[in-house]
Amino acid sequence: MVVLNLALPLKNRVARVAPWFGPAFVAAIAYADPGNFATNFTAGATSGYLLVWVIVAANLMAMLIQSLSAKLGLVTGRDLPELCREQLPRPVSRGLWVQAELVAMATDLAEIVGGALALYLLFDMPLPLGGLVTCVVAFALLELHRRGVRRFETAIGAMLGVILIGFLYTTLRAGGDPVAFAGGMIPSFDGHDSLLLATGILGATVMPHVIYLHSSLTTTRAVPATDPVLRRKALRYQRADTLIALGAAGLVNLAMLVIAAQLFFGSGIAGTDTLEGIHSGLATVLDDGAALAFGIALLASGIASSGVGTYAGQVVMQGFINRRIPLMLRRLITMAPAMVILLAGVDPTGALVWSQVVLSFGVPFALVPLIWLTRRRDLLGDQANHPVTTVAATAVAALIITLNGFLLAGLLG
Repeated sequence: MVVLNLALPLKNRVARVAPWFGPAFVAAIAYADPGNFATNFTAGATSGYLLVWVIVAANLMAMLIQSLSAKLGLVTGRDLPELCREQLPRPVSRGLWVQAELVAMATDLAEIVGGALALYLLFDMPLPLGGLVTCVVAFALLELHRRGVRRFETAIGAMLGVILIGFLYTTLRAGGDPVAFAGGMIPSFDGHDSLLLATGILGATVMPHVIYLHSSLTTTRAVPATDPVLRRKALRYQRADTLIALGAAGLVNLAMLVIAAQLFFGSGIAGTDTLEGIHSGLATVLDDGAALAFGIALLASGIASSGVGTYAGQVVMQGFINRRIPLMLRRLITMAPAMVILLAGVDPTGALVWSQVVLSFGVPFALVPLIWLTRRRDLLGDQANHPVTTVAATAVAALIITLNGFLLAGLLG
């Protein structure tokens, strides 16, 4: 067990620990992206506290999944797409790459639309122009990564902090109903619409592109097997990094649903099943400060998650097919569907919710290879999954696949 020397000044102790933290905070921003805003606020406004259990369960699943992804990169020094290319038949790995790229487009759609909507709410900027501004600022954020991964991780972590503070502030203003919250912890649905929202919440919380990305981020902290003490220390800090970062993202998601359920469910206020209506409703029920906090949090989410999504797309391409394209070209390709949505005048909130449903269908294609690889002792040695961990992760994958099957049957029926 690694014990910090408490006799050291606090500044020195932080300096020794800090380099191990950061990858999970980059991954966590995807768990508080604009798609989460759309699904969680819509769920709270239309179903009250009914789907609290979905957010809690999805966040626990995310902690498990991201911990496995981080471990894979830390122990092997290679990311999930690279290992898929090495360990799977070429047609399979190419198929995984194609679906991962489609998922990346759905991810970018949510993030660009969310950022554009935030700029519209804050500055009355036309949605297409807001989409372009979001892309430009997110690309500038990616430049930080070229100057050092720690700068990029710090900037993304700071934006997650802005989102968390904004929603904790609004939650304190809105209040809550502990009894209804406890009732929402009991698994249940109320018709097809709640099932659709639950799948969207799951897709917005367990994000396929950051399953790939987290394994890449931790390769920068990889420790050789010849130093088992340092490796155990790295893994311990990696688990703490994941717990803290995903815990913060989970609080953000719960705060969204609680605010919407407390202020808008059954209130009769029109339009609260959209983000524009939520923004207006916060100004009406609370004040302009609450609406401003919402808009700033949505903007920070859109910009940060858009940068992270583009970076994840680069990791996917390089890992699966060993190719790279300029980030600017990737940005232009992945932003195209979002710009079409914005120019066509499609309802932004509806587009965000449906993008998260698409993401939910992409989760098994990342999760199944992750479980298979992390259970292999020939790759991870004594850090291979414990059988209990493999069973738990398999149960998560089975649950997601089953939920998607029910949703598909409902849509086709």
